[in-house]
Amino acid sequence: MAGDTIGAEQDRAPARTGPLLPMIIGAALFMHTLDSNVIAIALPTMARSLHTDPVKLNVAITAYLLAAAVFLPLSTWVADRFGAKNVFRVAIAAFAASSLMCGVAQDFWQLVGARMLQGASGAMMLPVGRLVLLRSVRKSELVQAMSYLTIPAVIGPIVGPPLGGFLVTHTSWRWIFLINVPIAAIGILLATLFIPAVREEKVDRLDLRGLVLSAAALSGLVFGFESLGNDTLPWPLVVAILLGGAGCGYLYLRHARRTPGAIIDLSLLRIQTFRASAVGGLFSRLILGAIPFLLALMLQLGFGMSAFEVGLLTFNTALGAIVVKASAPAIIRALGFRNVLIGNAVLLAAVSAGYALFGAATPHWIMIGALFFGGFLRSLQFTTLNSIAYADVPPARMSHASSLSSMFQQLAQSLGVGFAAAIIDLQRDWHGRAMPAAADIGIAFPIIAAVSLAGLISFLRLPPDAGAEVSGRR
Repeated sequence: MAGDTIGAEQDRAPARTGPLLPMIIGAALFMHTLDSNVIAIALPTMARSLHTDPVKLNVAITAYLLAAAVFLPLSTWVADRFGAKNVFRVAIAAFAASSLMCGVAQDFWQLVGARMLQGASGAMMLPVGRLVLLRSVRKSELVQAMSYLTIPAVIGPIVGPPLGGFLVTHTSWRWIFLINVPIAAIGILLATLFIPAVREEKVDRLDLRGLVLSAAALSGLVFGFESLGNDTLPWPLVVAILLGGAGCGYLYLRHARRTPGAIIDLSLLRIQTFRASAVGGLFSRLILGAIPFLLALMLQLGFGMSAFEVGLLTFNTALGAIVVKASAPAIIRALGFRNVLIGNAVLLAAVSAGYALFGAATPHWIMIGALFFGGFLRSLQFTTLNSIAYADVPPARMSHASSLSSMFQQLAQSLGVGFAAAIIDLQRDWHGRAMPAAADIGIAFPIIAAVSLAGLISFLRLPPDAGAEVSGRR
């Protein structure tokens, strides 16, 4: 049976792969994080080149996240049907092709369309790679494996801001997408040589009705919410899109209750640890989407820094994140998942809100320290959330859990960017400014931070020993 195959794979793989497998899979995450961190830095320059508003160009970020959220449910079925290794390699190739399309885009809508293709390929690339890892390690080694997985991903934020700033300042913003092509070629080669062929023996029939309803619900809600922050569409149409998305979501819930093989397995939310990661983590991850976007705008538009200067400052966030990779397993083992999630969520919100205190005269060493500490807290929170998500999930349901968890993550980042853009646009309109000032951007930091604390409701409900098999805490 499929479950027996997965279990056998779990027994064999750890001794065979060690850190190699998660770091290879993490190379795909590297491309994603490099791309997302670079584009945030490049937005003002790209806006001038494409003759559009830099705040409205956040659609280029949201389009990626939206497409990823829509196609994520399909990744589970495709990986089980055609084999995770095959899908992973094809997704990397598609990501490279869509990156090339972004690099040669000539107007706003061409760029947005290419970014949506990037998001669709990323939806296959990231959760499928994580699925291979989940089926190849024991639960007792999951925290360490997740730390290995994110090492290449952390390099993206370290390299991305200064590299992106340099390319934007001294060459062309188009190169921030073109550099993905050689990275993808290396990733395909490593995946071919070292990733095991992990697949299900029995695959359910594709839930086409569920796929259409879930895609319509997610796209309607995310795109409608994002449109509230700009003047791209008239407000009656935006309201109609939001209501349509909510209606499709309701129809999917009804469909899922009476369909055993529904494409999104919402019954996973009955598992308390998974629910805390998905629902509580959705609020924490608003910060992940919003903060890089807000920092790039505030430092460039508000303080007049160049893209290269912003990159040199903000890469300190990733330096703080990489420190966590060595310390996260020990912290989680000593304190337990529940205590880390609660305490760290409060600290992360406080530090993120504190970025609003930055001013043009703020010494750079203070900014560097705050960004370093914020990066440490963000990485610790997301390592903890990613690990506890699968603590109590049976092996046979890992593919659905990986897909649903990734969907919540992409949805949260998309909402974070859209929410931040809406706050800025409302502030700008209120003060009658053509371009946002530093004060318009700064107020978004404490608002986003306050909303992120809603995740505490899920974290506080966890028992003290939640996920003890994975955390190693006695």
